[in-house]
Amino acid sequence: MPESTLNIPLDKLPRHIAIIMDGNGRWALQRGLPRLAGHKAGTENLRRIIRASVEFGIQYLTIYAFSTENWGRPPEEVQGLMGIVQDVIDRELEELNREGVQLRHIGRLERLEPRLRGKVLKAIERTKNNDRLILIVAFSYGGRDEIVWAIQRMMKDGILPENVDDEMVSRYLYTAGVPDPDLVIRTSGELRISNFLIWQAAYSEWYFTPTYWPDFNKDEYRLALEAFAHRERRYGKVSSSELQESNA
Repeated sequence: MPESTLNIPLDKLPRHIAIIMDGNGRWALQRGLPRLAGHKAGTENLRRIIRASVEFGIQYLTIYAFSTENWGRPPEEVQGLMGIVQDVIDRELEELNREGVQLRHIGRLERLEPRLRGKVLKAIERTKNNDRLILIVAFSYGGRDEIVWAIQRMMKDGILPENVDDEMVSRYLYTAGVPDPDLVIRTSGELRISNFLIWQAAYSEWYFTPTYWPDFNKDEYRLALEAFAHRERRYGKVSSSELQESNA
């Protein structure tokens, strides 16, 4: 892992960050632009945040790119988003590979048209040996859908009910083998999780910012990491300060 350029102790740096990249449409509407222009601006910003993640020494970055519910958006917007994804793969794959970024996907690839699905699988194969940053793209993804999918697979594999525990479920999720996110960032000021990593983010720290995703720059990213570094993660337990007070 590259050394972080942040003035934050490494033990206070999140290993895995997940981002709900929200606000593209509203960013565009504020500027009198079509919603698709906002998605394109958001994609340009993603490139900057990926580079910042590498610079900061983040090991895993999961981005919420397209939810299972997003298929219900107007057809022209869905088609435009698919075109953006294809364009990003065509333009950015080799640079991401050179920078040591490994691409992974979580979600339902079978809903993509064959040509795009093939490009996604090719990108995953092309970068599979990289380890500077693991970039996990949640595309055609929903947290509830993921849990249902995991249950179905456990049933098909004949897992006995008494053998089902947290560890077993985690092994059957899309994110098997990936540490749970330490920090989840949501842009645009919305205060909800929107069906994103609902199992994995059970004890994640959350950071909400009113900034729309296209304007969420490196400085804003740094602020989120600094806020995380000052938090004490308790995982449902009593904090160390509260424990000291009770023993006083």
